[in-house]
Amino acid sequence: MSTMKFIPDIETKRLAIKLKPAAEKMVKREHPWVFSDSIIKQIIDGKAGDLAIIYDSKKNNFLACGLYDPYSPIRIKLIQFKKSAQINEEWFISKIENAFNTRIPLLETDTNSYRLLFGENDNLPGFIADVYDKVLVIKLYSHIWFPYLNWIIPALIKTSECETVVLRLSRSLQSKGDIYGLNDGDVIYGTLETEVVVFREHGVLFSANVIKGHKTGYFLDHRHNRKRVGELSNGKSVLDVFSYAGGFSIHALRGGATEVVSLDISKQALEMAKGNAILNEHQGKHEIMVADAFDGLQSLIDRQKKFDIVIIDPPSFAKRENEIEKAKKSYSRLAKLGSQLVVPGGILVLASCSSRVISEEFFNISEENIVAAGKTFEVLEKTYHDIDHPINFPEGAYLKCGYYKLK
Repeated sequence: MSTMKFIPDIETKRLAIKLKPAAEKMVKREHPWVFSDSIIKQIIDGKAGDLAIIYDSKKNNFLACGLYDPYSPIRIKLIQFKKSAQINEEWFISKIENAFNTRIPLLETDTNSYRLLFGENDNLPGFIADVYDKVLVIKLYSHIWFPYLNWIIPALIKTSECETVVLRLSRSLQSKGDIYGLNDGDVIYGTLETEVVVFREHGVLFSANVIKGHKTGYFLDHRHNRKRVGELSNGKSVLDVFSYAGGFSIHALRGGATEVVSLDISKQALEMAKGNAILNEHQGKHEIMVADAFDGLQSLIDRQKKFDIVIIDPPSFAKRENEIEKAKKSYSRLAKLGSQLVVPGGILVLASCSSRVISEEFFNISEENIVAAGKTFEVLEKTYHDIDHPINFPEGAYLKCGYYKLK
């Protein structure tokens, strides 16, 4: 067995915490976030990763425990509710095994890439672990996890049977300077022959740059929608907008599409899409279009281009509260533009990954703007999260996708 890169033992202490009544109510509902302004009693200052134990303000009973984060307005990320437990190596092993067991049905398909840990939704807030074939990529979004990595990483290796572990750090973590000698992109276990790892999803091959790629190297969450688009694409022309590395495009080509256009503002992402297309056998023509999505859609309309299937899957437009209205306007414009590019009887696929715009609102915006573009439609289906992206609390739900057959 390879040795793990040295991670120092970091001592933690226990903090007793009491909360305002409204926050206490949220904890009783097992919401994983406690904000700094909800804390009314805390005797000593906490360091990142200290165990914060929350007690009922009236009866002094145990309510929950979590990890203390002095760098975030979400001051405590909760990991254990209702019953007290020893937060030790065995606790982490059982959490990781539970997470793995829920993903087994996915791994029984022709797929060797999946999200093993999905932060709060697997009771490990701010901790992401994605598997690409035999490479495990951990992405940390908070300092709270460093004291526990010597327990967590061996458990992840054992459960996933991965041979290599790469550590990725969020921008906010990187901005804090040296973190125990660990850097973004460090290979902390095993060896990495090349930073581009080839993996399979439902029999289709893709590559992920696990050192420099977005997030952990790829976006696994739309897997079931990519598969669905592939199933619908035989003999069809397809436009994939915000295509990034061509997830929808490649499934469409493999599904028998005659022509696929991948549109993205990033030439580098589109080069990856071309590379991913080459990994798979297909007969169709694959074109790339480097353009801002709104401009690109308008220029295709001006050229009177039409497609059998148009997929529009933008990045999150509403990362902050004050961006919600702007996001809704963008979704409106995209639905209107996309509608004009679909042949009669063709399919428009509209997706959102903004958790701040809830699914009901997103589908309403989409449908109103298809009508505003002068089209009638039939809803074929609406999809949400794939099996490896479970939802345990309201803010954990972000992905929604509507399939519309336009008349």
